[in-house]
This record gives sequence, C-alpha cells and structure tokens, in this order.
Amino acid sequence: MTATTIVYITLALAVALGFAFFQYLHKSPRRSKDYIFFALRSTSIFLILLLLINPKVRSVTYELIKPKLVLLVDNSESMALAEDAAELEKDLDMLKGDPEIQQRFDISNFRFGEDLQSGDSINFSEGFSNPQRAMEQTEDIFQSASGALLLFSDGNQTLGRDYRYFRQSDGMKLFPVVLGDTATYSDLSIERLNVNRYAFLNNRFPVEIFLNYKGARNVETRLQLFSGNSVVFSKKLNFSEDHTSEIVRSELQAGSVGVKTFRVQVEPLQNEKNVENNQRNFGIEVIDERTNVLILTSMIHPDLGAFKKLIESNQQRKAEIKNFSENIQIEDYQLVIIFQPDYSFKDVYQRLAKAGKPYFLVTGSKTDWNFINSLQLGLNKKATGQQQEVFPVFNSQFGTFQLDDIGFDDYPPLSMKFGTLNYDSNFEVILEQSIQGVQTGEPLLAISKTRPKFGFLIGENFWRWRAESYLQNANFEAFDEFFAKLIQNLASQEQKQRLEIDYENFYYGNRQIRIMAQYFDENYEFDPSGILEIRLKNKDSVNAVTSSLLLKNNHYEFNAGELAAGTYDFSITEKTSGLSKSGSFQVIDFNPEKQFTSANLTGMKELANTNHSELYFKDQLSQLKDELLNSSEFTPVQKSHEKAVPLIDWYYLLFVLIAVFAAEWFYRKYLGLI
Repeated sequence: MTATTIVYITLALAVALGFAFFQYLHKSPRRSKDYIFFALRSTSIFLILLLLINPKVRSVTYELIKPKLVLLVDNSESMALAEDAAELEKDLDMLKGDPEIQQRFDISNFRFGEDLQSGDSINFSEGFSNPQRAMEQTEDIFQSASGALLLFSDGNQTLGRDYRYFRQSDGMKLFPVVLGDTATYSDLSIERLNVNRYAFLNNRFPVEIFLNYKGARNVETRLQLFSGNSVVFSKKLNFSEDHTSEIVRSELQAGSVGVKTFRVQVEPLQNEKNVENNQRNFGIEVIDERTNVLILTSMIHPDLGAFKKLIESNQQRKAEIKNFSENIQIEDYQLVIIFQPDYSFKDVYQRLAKAGKPYFLVTGSKTDWNFINSLQLGLNKKATGQQQEVFPVFNSQFGTFQLDDIGFDDYPPLSMKFGTLNYDSNFEVILEQSIQGVQTGEPLLAISKTRPKFGFLIGENFWRWRAESYLQNANFEAFDEFFAKLIQNLASQEQKQRLEIDYENFYYGNRQIRIMAQYFDENYEFDPSGILEIRLKNKDSVNAVTSSLLLKNNHYEFNAGELAAGTYDFSITEKTSGLSKSGSFQVIDFNPEKQFTSANLTGMKELANTNHSELYFKDQLSQLKDELLNSSEFTPVQKSHEKAVPLIDWYYLLFVLIAVFAAEWFYRKYLGLI
C-alpha cells in the first residue's frame, strides 16, 4: 500500500470521526445515548470513503514446485522376450512408492508402442515400437518443466526415426535404462524387404532382400522364395565375421490378376535362438491396366508423336495413329483421341456415340469449329481465321481426381484460332487460358462430368510442352504421369455409384485396418446423414462382426484394428436406401517385434552419450535412485505469488455497510426517534 493511500485513509477516518462528532456529541444534551449513534455513523461514513479511495490489498502465497519424474516404458511385444511384465511393474512400483522419491518429485507414468499412451499398465502388447516419437511427445507435454525422464526399453525400434540421435531439451534430463538380454548370439535375419505394392499383369516385378548375420564363425545357408508351396527363387549364401550382410535381388513374373502372397525364408543356423526373423511374408497386387488408345487424324503433326510417346510411357498402354478414312474397329479401343476434326469426321462421331466410347478432342489451326458447334457438345466457339497464342494456367480447384501443377506457368503457349469459347457447366476445368498475362476464365484443358467421358484440349503444338518438361526435369516422368492420369480417367468405363468403398486388397499384420466409404444422394452429392453398417467375416470362421461406420469429414470410416492373418470378406449397407457393396482383403502375417534376439545395448549407449547421461541396467535402479536424490539438478523450487486485490472487489464490505445502516435505523426505531 503506497504512502498516498495511507494519507487518504487517515483523512477519511478523520472526516468520518469529525462529521459524527459534530452531529452527535458536540453540544448534545443526551451524551450517554449519542455515543452509539456516533460509533455507527462514523463507521458507515468511513466505509463509504474507504470504498471511494479503493486501496489495493496485497497478499503473498508460497508454492513448492517439485521437479518432474517421468517414467516412460516400452510396451512393445519384443519386450516380452526381455522382461516379465509383472516383475517390471513391481520394480517400477517400488521406485514410485519410495518416500524420498515421492517427496522430491512429481511422478508421471507413460508407456509407448507406435504412440505415447498415459498410464502405468504394462502388458507388452504393442505391435510396433517408436521410441523417438514417444520421447518427442513427452517433451511436448513437459516442455516448460524441469526434471528427469527415465526411458525403460530394450532399445529395439521398428518404426520412426532413429532414436539414438534424439536430444532431450535442457529442462529435462534423460536416463536410458536398458532391459532384457544384452548378450550377443549368432543370428541370421531378414533385415528388410523392398517390393512394390502393385505390379502389372505379365510384367516382371523386382524383389530386394537385405540379410544380416551376427556371429564369428563361417556359415553357409540358403535363401528361398516361395509362392504357396512352390519355390520360385533360390540362392546359396555364405557369411562370416567379415562378411555380415548380403543384398539379394530377384525378379518375379506377375502371371495373373489379384493379390499374390509370397514367403522369403533363409535356412536357420544350428541352435539359432530366434528363427522368427528368418522368414518374412509379403504380398503384391497384380493389376491389369492394359489400355488401347486410338489417335485419329487427317494430317501429319508433331503433336501426334508426343501423344503416342506419353501414352506408351506406361507399358500397359498402347497407342495407334491412324487416318480417319481407314477401316477401323472402334470397339477394340478404350479411348479415341480425335485430332483437329472437320466435317469429314462426322461418321466417326456417329460411331463413337453408338458405341458409347470416351474420346479426347484436340483442336488447332486446322479445326473446323462450325462442325464442332453442330455436334452440340456443350462447347461452342465463333472462330476466325486469325491465330492467337494462349498460355496454360493450372486450376488448383480441380478435384475430380488427384493432379498436381507440374510447372505450367513456365510452359510455352499453344496456338489456337481467335474467338470466344463458350462452355456449359458440364465440364471440370484442369487448365485455363491466359492471353498476354490476362486470365480469360475460358478452359484450355477440361473433361466432362457425364458419361461417356469426353475431354478437350484447345490448341496445338502440344509437343512443345513435353519438350519443356524435359528441359526442366531432364526427363518426361512428371509430364507423362500428369497426362497418364487424364488418359486413365477418360478411358475408365466405371459408372459413378451412390455407394463407393475404399480399401486395400491386402494389409500387413499388426497394422490398423481402416475401410472407408462415401454415400451420395440421388444428385450424387455427398450425404452426411447416411446410416452405414459393415459386416466383416474371416473366411475360416463362422463368426462375423457387425459395426457402424463413423462419419469423418467427407467420408465414413470403420477401424477394424489389428486382425489375425487370413482372408476377410465384408459388406457395407446403407440402412435407409438399402444400397450395399461388398469386398474382400487379405491380412499377411508379419510381426516386426519378433525379429530381435536380444536388447540393442549399442543403441541405448549411443542415446545416453548423445544426452550426456549414464546408461543404467534394471539391477541398477538403486544407483539410479541415488543419482536422482543427490543431484542438485533435481531440487524443489519455492515460488511466491503476490496478488493485489482492489478493496471494492471485497463484496462483503457492502454487507457490513448495510448492516451498520440497518443497526442505526433499528436503534432509532427503538428510541422512538422515527
């Protein structure tokens, strides 16, 4: 409270006493009775003046802040080979229950597998281990705190960035505690397997196998690759103390469509402790994406070669350039590209309409727009003989399928006939026109929303775009992939349905399996009010699971969690409309947590060195406790909190003031003065 405030309070008290004195005691004939009135009136006036002065009353409280002690326990399946869950939980309870530890620290418990989880219940059930992510998430939670983080783990990691290079923030100090068997055993293992998820029919797909050997003696083994019970690849391998790794590459034939499962197996050593890591299953989906594209023209132009090259950059697609006057079986093709048509193409359009074939229209300087306007395609242009150049501008709002801007801002212009292009709302625009730096809002490249599919490109010299892409990237990959997606969409004969489902044809074990669906109303707009139910059944079981799909943003989702290896059938039904769709997928057995023979002592040592701390073992918990209790880094801190509260916020003073006025009134009433 300041000196000025004290002076004001003193003056207020003097004024209150003086006013009451002159009112009740000065020259009063009833002095014995006026002392009560004097006391009540001086009190009420002083309280009123005190509230008008409104001094601030300061209070100080003290808080003892303990450092944090975070126990972070690896709950992955590999820990089951290293520790007994009940025994480890007992040891941790003894550490947490120690009176000195409780007095010194504020204790928090976490466990982790793929993600961080709160609580201290340990069952070693997590299918993956990501120590790096768990320590980062812990750091985020306690980012402003000080204390110690105790990491209890066998050091074996199956997900995420390498934890050995994790550096704890300055506030918390990290203490790694290694669990499990730290001895080294002779072991052969399949360390990694590289294989594409998809392969094209009748193509060969590569398989890359990384093998490791731990041991001191020379050993000979055999690697075999099985498809079912048949060996499709085999190779003899030799390892020694100096030769501890091998990379084996093979190419397999994709002979039929569907999900194909394979097993890689390396013969175990004699008395090898862990044979789980000697084999691994994998799957690949063989798809038939063969597409025949017909390019119809009445002229020779470099754009024709550019279209043929980009189409055939995918080995599953074939393009043929033919003159429209030839005898052509349109039914043999999935897509027709019509290059700069005129009235002589009238018969071609009639045959396309009759066959319901999708097509792609390319216009240019020789295009007869009067003919195109007569077809009533929703596309109309009053063209003149004058030529103009137009630059492409990528439409970022295009969402019919996934396309990325491949640098169209730097592409050269296309040449087209001058005139205004009119189009209806039946088209989704991919590229817009820009003339002399001004966007016209007219489409340059677009596709229709209706079926059969119809797309158009307004302009010629398309070959310059492909050449520019090569100059930018030293290859045609980005450009060819962009237009390959367009070709694939146009050639697709699938009709849009009101119930669409999205899932993988196979999943690896120990991964969360999610099935998504979209439900549309009769106008093919997403309907968030649908009631979707899924029935899931393992083919080898008579029991089925029925559950509802949850709405998430613009789709519905079912999370099946982790399923046992096998083949599963499912059906999704929308209860209101009765629409239903079914599918099946395969779960391939693979458990990365069973690939380890012992604890990763080296990794845990490097983590300790990175954080300038000591590595501890399970039987050294007493030494760790002494370190925590004796270190000056982990001392509780007392903090004071000073709070200034204005007197007018003390609402009970108002009740005191009312009580004083009431007492004076009742006393006057008692004396008959009122």
